[in-house]
Amino acid sequence: MAEKVKVSPQFRRLCTQFGNILGGESEIEAGPVCFVTRMTNLSETILGRRTRSPLVQMQMFSFESLDKNGRALCLGETAVHQNQVNRLMSNLRRRGIKVTALHNHWLKENPRLMYMHWEAIMNPVVFARRTKDSINFLG
Repeated sequence: MAEKVKVSPQFRRLCTQFGNILGGESEIEAGPVCFVTRMTNLSETILGRRTRSPLVQMQMFSFESLDKNGRALCLGETAVHQNQVNRLMSNLRRRGIKVTALHNHWLKENPRLMYMHWEAIMNPVVFARRTKDSINFLG
């Protein structure tokens, strides 16, 4: 559970806006770090068993280290079906966001899942909008 973190009202408002744009729940962790989670509706099996685990379903986004110019370290991650990888990667890159990792987490999942991570130093609102525009097709 997140501890009570003392942050400026500006950071708190920015975190709420970040979460609203991404359509997820925002919270502020020590740092301060604005952390947003959003559940997908992927329908998967792992080892032949249906899963709705947050380890599979959850998308995560954050920003921290906000500078005086309003730019921050912004991070994102999601699971995608293997056949969606190229489209998501292209969408993010086209919007100036660096894709930093693409890998699997599980074995014997069906359909095949890959996990993508991305990053940027930019205004968190801009990052949230560009990320949302990039992932919208995932449903």
